[in-house]
Amino acid sequence: MKQRATLSSLLFLFPLAFLAVFFFYPLVLVILRSFAAEGRFDLTPLLTIWAETYFRRALWFTVWQATASTALTLALGLPAAFVFARYRFPGKRLVQALTTIPFVLPAMVVSAAFMALLGPRGWLNELLMALFGLPRSPIRLQQTIWLILIAHAFYNTSVVVRLVGGFWAHLDRKLTDAARVLGGSRWRVFFEITLPLLLPAIIAAGLLVFLFCFTSFGVILILGGPQFATLEVEIYRQAVTLFRLSDAAVLSLVQMGLTFVIMAVYSRAQTRAAVPLNVRSAEETALPAITWPGKAFVGLTVGGLLLFLAVPLFSLALKSLALPDPLRFYRELFMNRSSSIFYIPPGLAIRNSLLFATLATGLSLVLGTLTATALARSRGALGRWLDPIVLLPLGASAVTLGFGYILAFGRPPLDLRASPVLVPFAHTLVAFPFVVRTLLPALRGLNPRWSEAATILGAAPWRAWREIDLPIIGRALLVAAVFAFTVSMGEFGATLLIARPEFPTMPVAIFRLLSQPGALNYGQALAMSTLLMLVCAAGFFLIERFRVGEIGEF
Repeated sequence: MKQRATLSSLLFLFPLAFLAVFFFYPLVLVILRSFAAEGRFDLTPLLTIWAETYFRRALWFTVWQATASTALTLALGLPAAFVFARYRFPGKRLVQALTTIPFVLPAMVVSAAFMALLGPRGWLNELLMALFGLPRSPIRLQQTIWLILIAHAFYNTSVVVRLVGGFWAHLDRKLTDAARVLGGSRWRVFFEITLPLLLPAIIAAGLLVFLFCFTSFGVILILGGPQFATLEVEIYRQAVTLFRLSDAAVLSLVQMGLTFVIMAVYSRAQTRAAVPLNVRSAEETALPAITWPGKAFVGLTVGGLLLFLAVPLFSLALKSLALPDPLRFYRELFMNRSSSIFYIPPGLAIRNSLLFATLATGLSLVLGTLTATALARSRGALGRWLDPIVLLPLGASAVTLGFGYILAFGRPPLDLRASPVLVPFAHTLVAFPFVVRTLLPALRGLNPRWSEAATILGAAPWRAWREIDLPIIGRALLVAAVFAFTVSMGEFGATLLIARPEFPTMPVAIFRLLSQPGALNYGQALAMSTLLMLVCAAGFFLIERFRVGEIGEF
């Protein structure tokens, strides 16, 4: 046992060193830049920031738009969660997979999809103008709060469907059936029995959606315009546009504090959701719709959900095909019509994203496998301490992390600003916790006696792992690799701050193209967004294809 604990500690040294250099060190510099810029600790910047009008406006907008987005997401997601939990219908698994695609898409793709659908040049406006002979677009949602709320609901509805629907599907039907037999009406049974049982799961899902909307960056930046700014967007503006690094550092610290408070409440709600119940399998609790009202409800809910989630993505792909030459914008991605030596063809962004994602995936797998192995073999206090440490990067703002990288790696002894390697390191930091959460259940399910028997028979530890453990967890490794690759391909917040101008990624190139006037730039942005959407969708379907049961926590 002592030898196993020592091995677990050694396995975690490399991931811990990586976290120390690329996570804790940048964040410490952000704190020092906020409160010790003159060499002594001073809380004055934190106190004076409250007097700034832009800060109060950004904080208020961040909170209320996240609250409104969460309410809209719950309103759309809870009926769908009920249908997926309690009804069995043809194509259910395929529909569930399709409804989850928006969640794995990068914010840039979501923003481009809604611009292609509802923007001034969106196909819905063009259709209405052609049908009714209108001189101007009748739907004007761009740079309004309504488009932000709709995009956030589109992005996060699958979170409610997965979390609440998954919990709801395992509730024993006998509880509600007994209440109905005793005379309780359908609504009374729901409010007095079902809802109290579901409330912890609903709160946990709501808090998670609130957290995603609270730290929203790409959606606000593209769809909101200059009049809307969350704390995340304001950090970017203060650091990059106005070069007020001290204010950006203070804002980063405020957002980190609020984010970790939200995470703590979410963790507590998630713990409360794990109450001891007489759970049933999802296949047992789901029944086919028999009555016409039930069939109509299932059909309208599933059809409406697919329409809401599929139409923006279909619009994106459709707008990227320019008639009479459908592939024109795709070919333009690989052309340099300006003939400038400083011009970077957008097609190079595809190469950069693939290269960075490959490097980040390899590094994430190494670090994630070591960490998951250490956690699976750890017992007692060691495991309880290591697990939360690994999850810390998931609670940090991407823009804050990028700002910390500017402070940490723009000067000796770690001057990496001129090197493109900083981008895959940042992507690895975001991706490797997903690898850990995917591998950990598989590793904990291994029988330790198999490796012990191989060791007794003379096999070295490395050979025992390679020939016994690795073939068993191979599928989980593939799922983790695809997850890391997809996360890296879509990372935008930190990359926008740290990527060199000559090494843009696909999300950064999409942002640059959307920021430039002209139909050609807009068409190229849609084409690249469509390619990125296809890569992420293919990656998600691979995850679902190779997932073993419910393996993994994401």
